[in-house]
Amino acid sequence: MATHEDSAVTAAADRGADVKDIAVRTLSAAGTAIGQLASGLNTALLAVLVLLWTAVAAVTSPVGVGLLMAPAVLRALHAVAGRERVRLARWGPEVHAPEPPPTRLRPALVDPTTRRELRWLARHATVGFLLGLLGVLLPLLAVRDTAFPLYWKLAPRETTATSLGIGSAHSWPDALAVALLGLSWTLIILGLAPGMARLQARPGRQLLAAGPDVDLSLRVAELTATRAAALDAHATELRRIERSLHDGTQNRIVSVTVLLGAARRMVARDPAGADELLERAQSAAEQALAELRTVSRSILPPVLADRGLAGALSGLAVNCAVPCRVDVDVPARCAASVEATAYFVVAEALTNIAKHSGATHATVTARSNGGRLRLRVEDDGRGGADADGGSGLTGIRRRIAALDGSLTLASPPGGPTTLEVDLPCGS
Repeated sequence: MATHEDSAVTAAADRGADVKDIAVRTLSAAGTAIGQLASGLNTALLAVLVLLWTAVAAVTSPVGVGLLMAPAVLRALHAVAGRERVRLARWGPEVHAPEPPPTRLRPALVDPTTRRELRWLARHATVGFLLGLLGVLLPLLAVRDTAFPLYWKLAPRETTATSLGIGSAHSWPDALAVALLGLSWTLIILGLAPGMARLQARPGRQLLAAGPDVDLSLRVAELTATRAAALDAHATELRRIERSLHDGTQNRIVSVTVLLGAARRMVARDPAGADELLERAQSAAEQALAELRTVSRSILPPVLADRGLAGALSGLAVNCAVPCRVDVDVPARCAASVEATAYFVVAEALTNIAKHSGATHATVTARSNGGRLRLRVEDDGRGGADADGGSGLTGIRRRIAALDGSLTLASPPGGPTTLEVDLPCGS
């Protein structure tokens, strides 16, 4: 009987933890989406100004004024598009820019990049602006209406009760009804904000990236840089292994050799001293063996071959100083280099979380689909992580670039921090 009761309590606790986890993820996604929409509103305002300037230039072109403004308008268009690429890279995968488009009118009229940027400008200045405005206004409406019961008695009687500008409140039931409207705004934010953020970003990701009609020289240059980064990372890894073997293991083995030689010479005249030297030699040999195992694990962790990626990531989570949940759905094995990179990425990310984030919980998610392995490491820490700030994230980025993968870091001040990695599964 007690066993059934314990099982029921455990199941209830697990359900409660799942519900809490879902609630935290929903709130985090909504907060991140509101930040994306607000940042998109900034570039949308610039897009509105540039769109109006473009319209003025087009209207005044027959009299020559617009032709004189054309180079400045094109420069402004390219600058706003570049700013949007930077914004999108901050909130998701990097948008690779094509070659710098022309700023002279005649080449710009036939340039595919300029045409794509103009199409993005029209969509972002209209739909993107409205979505960004909603992303800013909805939280204000939610706070205003939800908090209305706290101050409704202090407001003048002729003041409208709701943020919609209709209705009035003369009693507590009226004030509570306004608060329910505020909760409705909150539910709308939680349900629709992530989709609104994706809708706002979609034109930029589709139209501002290098299109299929762009010269393949960009891809060649990217692969050349990736190959150079891979070779540099390989050379750095070889130097690290050489230092570990030279400074640690080799010195231990030399010490063992010296101690064994001294013990051999002492065994006849001082057996007790020789026995002490043999104990020291055994201790040095054990330390050398431990260091060799450490070096071998840093090259390719044996746990990957023994237990696969799911078991290896679970082992990292168990040893993490911060409570960590692992969710792995990788039905087929990936290439050994890909699994090793995924393992080291998660290991470095969890180390950074334990050292710098101040988090109380972390989550590691791994999924494989369509020939891609996608990793996601989240924590509820203080945020503010910088991929270019000299931390271990720089090494993570190099490892990923060597496999032609991508890394995305979202870490606003105050948190949460989300690290997303996309790798080819290999063969």
